[in-house]
Order: sequence, then C-alpha cells, then structure tokens
Amino acid sequence: MLRFSDIVFGPIHSRRLGSSLGINLLPPDGKLCNFDCIYCECGWNRDGRTLKPVLPGSDDVHQALEAKLKDLSASGVRVDSITFSGNGEPTLNPEFAEIVEKVLNLRNIYIPLAKVSVFTNATTISDASIREALKKVDNPILKIDACSDKGVFAVNRPSGAYSLDEVVRNMKYFEGNFVLQTMFLRYGETDLTHRECLEKWMELVRQVRPREIMAYTIDRETPDKNLSKCTISEIEEYTEPLRKEGFNIQIRG
Repeated sequence: MLRFSDIVFGPIHSRRLGSSLGINLLPPDGKLCNFDCIYCECGWNRDGRTLKPVLPGSDDVHQALEAKLKDLSASGVRVDSITFSGNGEPTLNPEFAEIVEKVLNLRNIYIPLAKVSVFTNATTISDASIREALKKVDNPILKIDACSDKGVFAVNRPSGAYSLDEVVRNMKYFEGNFVLQTMFLRYGETDLTHRECLEKWMELVRQVRPREIMAYTIDRETPDKNLSKCTISEIEEYTEPLRKEGFNIQIRG
C-alpha cells in the first residue's frame, strides 16, 4: 500500500490537481485516520498502527517545505498545488491551523501561482478553528461518498460516532466555496450507483452547493479486493442531472 515517509514529498502527478507537492502531517511510519475506507490507497488502519505515533509540528513542516521549495525553485520544477494528503486524515494533526498559515506564507514567497489544497474527510469541520483554516486555502476538498449513515459506515468505516446530517450542516458554513469529493464504486449490496442512493446524494449536493465536484473512481490497489470501479461514461451518466443544473463536475477514472 502507498505510504509517505517524508513530511514533504513529490511533486507527483495528481489526476485531479496536476503537479502536486504533498504534505504529510501524520506518522511517517504508519497511518492515522478516523476513517478506514475500503478503497484507501494507504491500506487498513490496523496495518498502519505504530506504537508511538509521532506527528510533525508546525516548525517541522515549515523547515521541510521551505527547503523543498528552494530546491524546486533552483531546479525550475513546476508545482501546481501544495497538497495536504499523506498517511490518513491531515486535520487530525493538533497544529493543523497553524501549519496552514505557515504553508500559505511559504507558498506566497516561493510559488505564488500554486494553489494550496487539502483533502479531508470532513469529519472535523465541526471544529471552528479547523473550518476557518480550511476556508483560507484555495482548494478545501471535502468528502461525501455515500448518501446515508449506513452507507458511510459500510464504505468509509468511521471510528466512533458519525452523522452525515451534521457533516452536511457544517459544510454549509463554507457557503459553496469548497470542492466536494465523491468516490464512485460498487461493493456488494452497498452499490453507491443505485438510483435511490444517487438521488439522495444529488439532493445533498444541492443543499451544500459546492463550487466544484470531484467525481472519481478506483485508481490504485485497494485493501478490500471485492470492489468494482465505475467507468468515466457511467459517472458522466450518474452526474448528468447535476451538470444540467449548472454544477461544475470534474470526472477522473
């Protein structure tokens, strides 16, 4: 499974963000996430446990990112996005808000044309400090994969309590200035492409009204081997009603 041992890694080609310089705010030798998604490229949470998980602090990130940006600048390497991703859920780092400020400052100094992006499962946006930090980046990319709590527990497998209604309610604080990310796949009885589920998902989209929807499917090895990916043409068909309503939808196979 894909893991990142450095605080700053890449740049790598992202099918969604172009040339992406990654930032891992999580343990370098394991995985830390409050989701345990059946399709996660980092594998199951149980396989990524460490005895003493060490998370980088804001100074660690600042030093690593500045050194990397200086090297890239000297080499003339293009960076389209500085992207918070890594070994799990980046907003679980207790210094997340402070780190965002430092990353934005370094971006402005070294590569002002690059975007700053954060992939998050949106479980922590009930925290005002995390929400406000996410509002400051160019691309806050928030996840909803299923249309019900039952679907979320089947596909994303959250630890502890989870309420899709609460996530949707907190997404509304962004007033549409975010990117909604949704994985399209088939998984036994939990088929996210069933018409009833699609209708409920589209209704959620209409409630939060994101400026963009990232609709994608499986691209790498998954921990659960019983998954089926969707084709681009299928996702186009599933999302066509929203496109006709004016939503900006980017589809990646």
